[in-house]
Amino acid sequence: MAAPVKKRVIDRERNNPVDGDDDSGSDSESSNGIDNIEGLPYQQEIQVDFEGRNPTDIDFHGIKQLLQQLFLKAHVNLSELTNLIISQNYVGSVVKQSENEEDDSEDESDVNDVYGVTSVINLTDKQNLECIAQLRSLLVELCDEHGSDQTITFIRSLLDNDTAPVGLLINERFVNIPAQIAVPLLESLNKEMKRACEKRMPFNFGYFIIICKLYKVDSSLKKNKKKSSKKHQQQAFTDESEILWSNPEEELIDQEAECKFEFSVKAESDSGLSGQWLEDDVEMIPYRRVLVVPATKMELIIERIKTFVAQ
Repeated sequence: MAAPVKKRVIDRERNNPVDGDDDSGSDSESSNGIDNIEGLPYQQEIQVDFEGRNPTDIDFHGIKQLLQQLFLKAHVNLSELTNLIISQNYVGSVVKQSENEEDDSEDESDVNDVYGVTSVINLTDKQNLECIAQLRSLLVELCDEHGSDQTITFIRSLLDNDTAPVGLLINERFVNIPAQIAVPLLESLNKEMKRACEKRMPFNFGYFIIICKLYKVDSSLKKNKKKSSKKHQQQAFTDESEILWSNPEEELIDQEAECKFEFSVKAESDSGLSGQWLEDDVEMIPYRRVLVVPATKMELIIERIKTFVAQ
């Protein structure tokens, strides 16, 4: 499966770092030569061919790094989760730069870098694994704290029902890679899950849970904004026009969600992962939004994403 897409690269002078960015060695995006700072001069657009491949042992550190930018400081054994993704390599893909045999100057490390990962983890199966138990506990704890009463009841009953397996849909990539690549990755994942089900493997899900990265305008900067109760905050989301989705196609998944809840991760994000803002920019706060989507809507979602990227 190959997916030629464009990669946005932001070129800047090395001797003129912005807001101490040269110290952000732990920043997942910048450590791979991809910078997520928007609005800086010298923006360029170059052509890079990416392709989806089955994950292998060599992808361990790249996959784990992508999971870290999603889960941040959450108590989840990401090494075990990464190994689980690699062990079920018949389902899911990693995004890597296509090898160009004609270009002898191509850095081998660039080809081996992982720029994205799309996979699904069965949260109902293998509950004896530490990472699965931690993921289930994390979802319940976050929902109890940030979800409505109705959402809490739904999530708890969903995870307690072993007859209807729940899949954690992982759709992670670096911020510069556009949404076009999501189409072949999700199509491939959907076909692979169907083939796995035909072989009686545990990928026949009733629901998918996906954790989305998004940014919202800092509400403290809004004038004359009335404070609302916690109950109201749980049930009413911010005006969608004030939200920036890290993966734009996930807004379409959000529209098909049966239930959802969200929470700020500002306290857990370093300057790189939470975004850096220029003086005239409106500061945005990093959030995570947890969506629960019926598995029957997967093909509809893929078609909607196709239409979206075609525009």
